[in-house]
Amino acid sequence: GPDGYLYASLGDGSHSDSDPGNPAQDMSTILGKMLRIDVEGGNPLTYTIPPGNPFVNTPGVRSEIWSSGFRNPWRFSFDRLTGDLYVGDVGSQSYEEVDFQPASSQGGENYGWKTAEANHCFGATSCETTGFTPPIVEYTHSVGCSVTGGVVYRGQAIPALQGTYLFGDLCTGYIWGTKRVGGTWQTSLLGTTEFGTGAYHTPALGIVSFGEDDTGNVYLLDYAHE
Repeated sequence: GPDGYLYASLGDGSHSDSDPGNPAQDMSTILGKMLRIDVEGGNPLTYTIPPGNPFVNTPGVRSEIWSSGFRNPWRFSFDRLTGDLYVGDVGSQSYEEVDFQPASSQGGENYGWKTAEANHCFGATSCETTGFTPPIVEYTHSVGCSVTGGVVYRGQAIPALQGTYLFGDLCTGYIWGTKRVGGTWQTSLLGTTEFGTGAYHTPALGIVSFGEDDTGNVYLLDYAHE
């Protein structure tokens, strides 16, 4: 991260869509969490806890935890200009989402899984979502099946994309961009790499990751479909 600490995202560890046990809301485990640790001070074979972590000295809570409520955070990145954090979180049965944490955050956000999947109660007609941080983007499984978090564009080749967060979907090869205009996130489909239409046609690109070089150019990583 821009603060010099190592951030690590962990899924909730389940092989079931219903994710029994709800580890993402269990603060005694690191599963379903974003962690922040210091790997540069002290013993090179271990790590220490940054003193500013939100749950330091909180009984029953792992002090490595920076934020919680993730199902499968794939993948996250920091805006190289602002330090804001973006996380693509793969959904379960109905929705995919992108989560956001401003650079000014002191940590401690809870993004809701598995009480909520994106902005919707999971497996219930109603639920208590007080205290959860909602996603900035969601889309349904009629559009795609597995979000791939990307990067904020800071290159020079396409000025119109400056400050736009780019992300994609594994199954469709769709590429979207979202950007905050005033107090509203505006999201648009920037391109498709699929053959055919609909959510589950074989895409030309199975987008599994994004990267950027020193000058801000963005790269896509493709998983070849058999």
